[in-house]
Amino acid sequence: MLSRVIDEVPAQQVALALPDVVACHACDMLQRSVALSPGGTALCARCGARLFGTGHPDRALALTVAALIAFVVACAFPIASIETQGRYNAASLPAAVGMLWDADMQPLAVLVGVTTLLVPFLELVLLAAILGTLRLGRPSPAVRLMLRIVSGSHPWSMVEVFMLGVLVALVKLAHLAYVVPGVALWSYAALMPLLAAVWSNIDSRELWAIAAHGDPA
Repeated sequence: MLSRVIDEVPAQQVALALPDVVACHACDMLQRSVALSPGGTALCARCGARLFGTGHPDRALALTVAALIAFVVACAFPIASIETQGRYNAASLPAAVGMLWDADMQPLAVLVGVTTLLVPFLELVLLAAILGTLRLGRPSPAVRLMLRIVSGSHPWSMVEVFMLGVLVALVKLAHLAYVVPGVALWSYAALMPLLAAVWSNIDSRELWAIAAHGDPA
């Protein structure tokens, strides 16, 4: 029966239908889920790709709070100060979005605002709420809703792309003006490794299981 299902539908859909079955994202091999010790990682028996691992919710919560603080600081202070021909300019990211809007670039302003301000902030706040709720041992149906929002919005969080664009622009402007990196630039530099550390300490399968069964253990 299982082989017939595998022939008719993709492996990832079979894994979703069978809770104890995990599909490898690299080779689509179906394998039985196993219990892991703290800090353990399950690898694909065929290609060796990482299937899932044991998360560290407490560590992830601390890193999420630190990332949220760094993000707030990055939004509150100027990214860089530029001085050319006696004129001095400095703007924060929210102010830059406003300048794009005032310059009749509304679609670009909305895109920058959503991908670098709204989505990252929403993602960090929801992650902190999810991990905090589970840490208190009182998961609720709201946790499942927040997990769905985080999963759907994560691909739209583009802090790394924004930082790459800022660095390229500053390098080019350095030949034309005197550029001084601002507090926000260093905050964004700290935010990127913090975000990577947050996701490396989160096991989405574990969070979904806890939210579904209400068992923090």
